[in-house]
Order: sequence, then C-alpha cells, then structure tokens
Amino acid sequence: MSNTQSRAPRPVADERVALKARRVSFSWDRTPLHWIPDDPFTTHTINVLHLLLPAGERWFVHVYKQVLPYIRDDRLREDVIGFIGQEAMHSQAHDEVLPHLKEQGLDPTPYTAQVDWFFEKLLGDRTLPPGRAREWWLMERVALIAAIEHYTAFLGDWVLNADELDRKGADPTMLDLLRWHGAEEVEHRSVAFELFEHVDGDYRRRVRTWALAFSALMFLWQRGARFFMENDPTVLDGKASFKEFYQGGKRGVLPSTAAMVKSIPRYLSRSYHPSQEGSTAQAVAYLATSPAATAAEARTSNGAV
Repeated sequence: MSNTQSRAPRPVADERVALKARRVSFSWDRTPLHWIPDDPFTTHTINVLHLLLPAGERWFVHVYKQVLPYIRDDRLREDVIGFIGQEAMHSQAHDEVLPHLKEQGLDPTPYTAQVDWFFEKLLGDRTLPPGRAREWWLMERVALIAAIEHYTAFLGDWVLNADELDRKGADPTMLDLLRWHGAEEVEHRSVAFELFEHVDGDYRRRVRTWALAFSALMFLWQRGARFFMENDPTVLDGKASFKEFYQGGKRGVLPSTAAMVKSIPRYLSRSYHPSQEGSTAQAVAYLATSPAATAAEARTSNGAV
C-alpha cells in the first residue's frame, strides 16, 4: 500500500471476536537455558521478550485505565477492557520466566531495572496541570501503544507460523507460551489502533510516535540480546550482532529483516488497519489447541481460580 493514499482505515468486518483473559500457567522445570538446542543467540534474542513485556504491558494497562473515560463507543470500551485483561495476563506469564532464568545462572535484574525505568519514568505519568497538557501526554502514549501493538501483532503472526522452531526442537512449553501470547496479540491486534483513532487519530502523531516506538524497540531489543549473550554463564565471550539476527531471519528461526522493513510503510499508510494483517481464524484455532489455554479453559469451566 502506498504511503500517499488518503482512504480511511478499513477494518475487516468479520474479524472481531470477544476478548477474554485466559488464566494460563506454565511449568519451567524441564525447560533448558538454551531452549532452542545449540542456538544460544536465537534463544536469547527471543528471551528478550521476557524482559521487555512485563513492564511494557503493565504500562499499557496503566495508560488504558486512564483513557477509559474518553471512550464514547460501547463496543470499543468492551474491547479495551478485554485488551486490558489479556495484557495483564501476558505480563504475569512472562514475569514468571525470570526466576527460572535466575536459577540457571542468568540474573536479568540489571536489564529489567532499565526497562522499568523506561516505562515507569520516561513514559510514565508526569506532573502536569489538568487540561490540554495532561491530555496531550495521554494521547501521545495512546498513539505509542498503537505503534508498539503493530509490532507485537507482527511478532505474534510470525511465531504462529515459525515452523522452523519446531524443526529445530525448541522446548514445547516455551513455544506454547510464545504462541499463546502471539495468538492473543493477533486476536486483539485492532484494539489499540481503533482506540487511537477514536480518541485522537491525528496522522502526524501516528507517524511521530511510530518513529519513537520503532527506535526504542530496536534499541532495547539489541541491548537485551547483548545483555543475555554477555552474561550467559555457558557461553564464552558471547556477543550479539545484527548479522546473526539477519541470518536467523533467513533461516526462519527469527523474524526476517525484510518482513520487518516491509511492515513500516503498511503502518504509515493512511488506509492502514490492523485487521488487514494476520489471521484471526489462525489465532483462534491455535488458542483452541494450546495446552496452556485449554488447561486454563478447563479450570475456568470447573470453577477453579
């Protein structure tokens, strides 16, 4: 799609599903440090999600609770409430991986402290007077979340289709965590963008906040991969490089650089709508078979907490 198009965003009408938080649980007792066998770089590049997502998704929830009074559409409000529930569960699930990493000799605390500072301080609430300034900062953060969600949905769609991870013998529990999360990101991929369009929708703000979100994510991700490789007690002189990331994309064990680059003009197109990408049917189908999601559904049906 051309970035010069002026058509309004066009949702796919039959893609919407009722969003619900699935109270999943994972056991990490049998998951090795390098859960992709003989591939610490790919393992740790994906492991960065466990460091970024808990703080980021707690921040999503915090911001969205502030924006709820601005929502004038009942269906969108319902979607946002469902989104909040799912994101809170994502944060908890990834947070629970961190003690497992620490037990295996890789303490993530120095890096997660930096991520917490980024979301809680740099992007957190500011002491602003009520009125235009406070509203401006809220809308900036709503737009930032829409941009970030473009990439979480991109990653969700990728991991649902990353068959090479299965062929490499990746740990099934970790794959289920990633694919359960990825499927829910695809399932709710339109919510953040539709909320931004509803409460603001300024195209210049969309472009500006995309640039910030993309730059921040790239910086934090490479920093996280480097942190893991340098601190992995089983890797001698571990390093992370863009070349390795690029090659991982070519092999199918990481998102391809070309696909990531091609996603940029799609988001910046004036006719962009997230429902045009990914497959809700595929996401829902995975959630219907995911070991963690089906176990959570069974506990809910039996009245367990």
